[in-house]
Amino acid sequence: MSRLDTLRSAIVQTLNAVPQIGRVHDRERSLADEAALRALFLHDLPGGGQQLRGWWLRRTATEERSVNSGRTMSVDSWTVHGYLAFDDAAASEHVFDALIEDIRDAVRADLTFGGACATGPLTDDKRTDGVQVDGTGLVSFCGVRCHGVALQLRTWRYL
Repeated sequence: MSRLDTLRSAIVQTLNAVPQIGRVHDRERSLADEAALRALFLHDLPGGGQQLRGWWLRRTATEERSVNSGRTMSVDSWTVHGYLAFDDAAASEHVFDALIEDIRDAVRADLTFGGACATGPLTDDKRTDGVQVDGTGLVSFCGVRCHGVALQLRTWRYL
């Protein structure tokens, strides 16, 4: 397993530790059969029943930086896409926002994902740490009206 694969697995493990997160995938999933795709994102609710509630992860960019002579750092940017079926009676927007905050808390609690990467520099041109919320809104996913979000985070690893 490459160091990138190890880091990807560690991020997914962190997401899976969030209570009631739903189904977490380490990559974008796509099936020709919409019902089969929907089944990959169905979450069993505590009180019974199921809800479309899922997430997937993609590395969106990598920057290579020379830290000093002999040391090179890779800065990986990740996007976590999340979906939760809209349910007005259950105030699903509040549930979704709470899940987003729980994800942000989980990442903030361990920015190295169990040692799979290094901590970020104290000064950086982008001046962001942790998880950034990069837009939320209603979307159609698997033929279901859902809350959708794109979360951004960056990780640092020495090569």
